[in-house]
Parts: sequence; C-alpha cells; structure tokens
Amino acid sequence: MKKLVIAYSGGLDTSYCAVSLSKAGYDVHAVSVNTGGFTSEEIKEIESNAYKMGVSTYKNIDAVATFYQKVVKYLIFGNVLKNNTYPLSVSAERIIQAIEIVEYAKSIGAEYIAHGSTGAGNDQVRFDMIFQTLAPHIEIITPIRDGKLTRQQEIDYLKENGIEASWEKAKYSVNKGLWGTSVGGAETLTSEKALPEAAYPSQLKKEGEDKVVLTFAKGELVAVNGTPGASEKNIEVLNTLASAYAIGRDMHVGDTIVGIKGRVGFEAAGALVAIKAHHLLEKHTLTKWQLQHKDYLSSFYGMHLHEGQYLDPVMRDMEAFLQSSQDKVSGDVFVTLKPYHFQLDGINSKHDLMNAKFGSYGEENKGWTADEAKGFIKILGNQNKIYQQVNS
Repeated sequence: MKKLVIAYSGGLDTSYCAVSLSKAGYDVHAVSVNTGGFTSEEIKEIESNAYKMGVSTYKNIDAVATFYQKVVKYLIFGNVLKNNTYPLSVSAERIIQAIEIVEYAKSIGAEYIAHGSTGAGNDQVRFDMIFQTLAPHIEIITPIRDGKLTRQQEIDYLKENGIEASWEKAKYSVNKGLWGTSVGGAETLTSEKALPEAAYPSQLKKEGEDKVVLTFAKGELVAVNGTPGASEKNIEVLNTLASAYAIGRDMHVGDTIVGIKGRVGFEAAGALVAIKAHHLLEKHTLTKWQLQHKDYLSSFYGMHLHEGQYLDPVMRDMEAFLQSSQDKVSGDVFVTLKPYHFQLDGINSKHDLMNAKFGSYGEENKGWTADEAKGFIKILGNQNKIYQQVNS
C-alpha cells in the first residue's frame, strides 16, 4: 500500500480526508501537532476518532515548547500584531505544525503527505511551501482543495460511509492554540456582522478586578505573580487569568496570501496582555532608535511569517536582531485585569531610562543648563531655518 501521512486535527475536513484516502487504497498515518490548547482527554478523543476514520496509526506530537522557542518568543520580542490587531495566532502555529508533520513523514518513509486545506485560504500555502521545501520528493495530496468540496458534501460523504457525528452542530470553526483561538462562522464571511457572545469559547466568569505582576527577563515572560516557570507555561497561566475576564476578543480583517480580504474573530487574552506589557517595558528600557527600527523590522517579520516564508534565511537575520534588542528588557510590569479589558499600571526595572537623576520631563532639568538648551535648540533647527530662508 502507498504510505501516506495526513495532518489530522479531528475536524470535518481532515476526517473526510482520512476516510476517503483510506478507501482510495492509501496506508494512512494520522498525525496531529499540539501547539497548545489541547487537554490530554481531548487528545485521546482525537486519537479514538482517527481510528474510526480508518487510519493505520495515530501520533500526537507535543510541540508547545518548540512553538514558543521557534516562533512565539520572537512575536513577543517584536510586539507583533498584524494590522495592529491580530497576534498571528493561527498562522504562527501552522508553520511549526507543518515542519513537525513533514519531519514525521520523512522518519517513517511516507511517499505522500496530505492536508485538509481548501483552495481559498492561507493554510494551503503554508503547508505546501513547508512540505515541498523540506521534502520535495514527497507528493502532496489535498482532497478538499482538488475536489472543491463544500462542507455539506463532506458531511454527506461521511454519513454515507457510516461516520456519524454532530457535524451540523459545529456552526463555528474554532482553532485553539497557545497563542490564541480563532473563531470563524457565517458572520465572519460578511463585512458588517459581529460574532455573538456565545461564539467565543471563553465566557466572562469574573467581575471586579485582579492585579497581576508579569516578570520579564531579556524579553521573556519568566514569572507570573512571582511564581517562576517556563515561558510557554506562564503564557498559559496568564491566558487562564485573563480569559476569565473575557479579555482579548477582537475581529481581524486582513489581506490573505491568495489576494482576497479575510475576516476572522479571535480571542487571545494571554497573547495580547503579554505583548502590551512587554511593549510597555520596552518603552522604558530601549532607546528611541531601538524602538524605531524594531517597529518596522517586527512588522516585516510578522508579515513574512503570515505569508509562509518562515524558512527564508532573512527570518533568522531578523530573529537575531530581535534577540539582541532584548538584552535590557527585564523587570516587572503591573497589570490590572477587568471585565473585557485590561490596564497597564506601570513597570519596575533597573534598566528604566526614565531615571529621575537626569531630570523630570516637563519639570526639572538636571543634566544641562538653560544656555545649553538654547544652543541645542538653535543648532537642531538650523537646517529648517536655512531651507526657509533660501526658498522663501
């Protein structure tokens, strides 16, 4: 039989692929990559369902720590929010999932690799580019894309083959991971409708407010409320705290890789609080030129990641810059969590450049005299004066 590895999530699309490819004579090996958001019970259920779809083997790869080390920490270093809104929740994890899946396919000698992407989205580009770059000898098979299948056609096929599940009840497509949860539905296919409250996986559970202390060391989140831990674990802790207040909900509108506009809802409580807290700490500890150049390089980094260009060496170049920029980004950030929003209260860092011994902005100058200020201003405006006088 022809050995095939399928990127299996357990959803409708990958379930259709698993059943149809098994019946087409492939020896199907299902693999899912946990980049956060799955409990051990959920993984067991995915495995159980995979065997019902006719696969020969199922493997779950725990890549949460890998996801953080290779991607998420650089998104924090860069304060990356696509279109000033979206923390790249799905696009970031797809890259790591694709790499882990193709490496697994090579390790078992698979001749084929399949995924359930449609022909109208971004994921087909990310998966295909990673697969064909790292394993050009493995043929890529995409039943949903090739057949231009509708959701209803997939449901009908599975029912005809004895696979009963509540597919119709899955009104919203939810993708949960370490760096956020995306939510797609009928509303996101329009330009004017908002997602209803019930569509978001995390509902408001707490009232009032909570004070949280986030500790960063060289740009990485190393402790929450004084309790140290691995950064990826701290992000999960922060997400649990903040999502109880229904923080981090928004709607992202952006340009897809395939050239059309796309709209998706998301909740990313831990990601948004971590990014904003980190950015505040940077504003206190970095120079204005570091902040300026980081801003546009981070935007490029996020865009290239979104477009599936993770394997281009320019990404390693930008990661080196981002890593270097974090040398003095250490200290505590004080945050207040409230229903549906959060507040950054301030920071404490030994690297804080807002140091009172050099002066207090708008109040007192200790590092220069009045005459020195006048001379500085005169020279600073010199070229403007020359231009205006020459051209008036």
